[in-house]
Amino acid sequence: MPSFITQVEGMIPASWKATAMLRGFGLMNIPLLFSVRPTVEELSEERAAIRIPLNRWTRNHLRSMYFGALAMGADCAGGLLAVHHIKSRKAKHIQLSFKDFHADFLRRPEGDVLFVCEEGAKIGEFVDAVIASGERKNLVVKAYAVLANNRSERVADFQLTLSLKRKH
Repeated sequence: MPSFITQVEGMIPASWKATAMLRGFGLMNIPLLFSVRPTVEELSEERAAIRIPLNRWTRNHLRSMYFGALAMGADCAGGLLAVHHIKSRKAKHIQLSFKDFHADFLRRPEGDVLFVCEEGAKIGEFVDAVIASGERKNLVVKAYAVLANNRSERVADFQLTLSLKRKH
C-alpha cells in the first residue's frame, strides 16, 4: 500500500514541484532569485516556461520590468531545462554555469513576463555528450520573453552559453 506522502505527491502537478524546487534553490543559494518569485508554468523534455511577476521587487523607475529581473528569467528558463535533463539521467556529478549572456530588449514589459526556452532536445543531447566525454563543454541556448497576458507580444530575445562539466 502506498504511503500518504506518495499519494499526495501523485496529486501535486509537476509544475508546482518544479516551482518549489526552483524557489527552494533560490532561497538556499541565490536569495535574489528567490525574491523575484519565479513560477514554473511548464517543464517538459522540450520546453521550459517560467513566469516572473511585475511587482515592487522586479519593477524599474519606468514601471516596467528591470533588466536584471529579465536576465534572471532567461537564466531560469535555460538553466531549469538543463537541470531537468541532468536529473532525468541521474547525473548528479554535472556542474552547471552560464559562460556568457546576450539580450535584445524589444519593448518595455509593463506586466508579468513569461520566459521560454524550447531547446530541450538540443540540451538533452548536450548533457549526454558531457556525461560521455567528462570534459567541460559549452552550448549556446536561446530563450525568449513574452508578456504573460499577451503571449504573442515578444519583449526580449536571449542567447546564453550553457557550460557543463562533470565533477570528478
